[in-house]
Amino acid sequence: MSEWRVTDREGGALLDIVVKPRSSVEGIGPLKADRLCVSVNSPPVDGKANAAVIRVLAEVFGVPKGAVTIVRGETGRKKTVRVGNITAANVLRQVTALLA
Repeated sequence: MSEWRVTDREGGALLDIVVKPRSSVEGIGPLKADRLCVSVNSPPVDGKANAAVIRVLAEVFGVPKGAVTIVRGETGRKKTVRVGNITAANVLRQVTALLA
């Protein structure tokens, strides 16, 4: 997990993810190279997958949906996401626990 970077930024944590749309099960994991995989049921059409990514990450990290924003990669599978109201250390701790 050491190659996956999570940084503290602007009152939250920035993390790099890769989205797996049209997945049968929603959730996070595994790590793929330097990004966390986020699986969502929604197709990558009309922002549906992006909305699902925000919802899944908000549920996983226990923050409101409004605290999760896509900083980079709106139209691609590789994204940088900001999760507010949480530190990078807490993100790493929670992801490590969920993937263990």
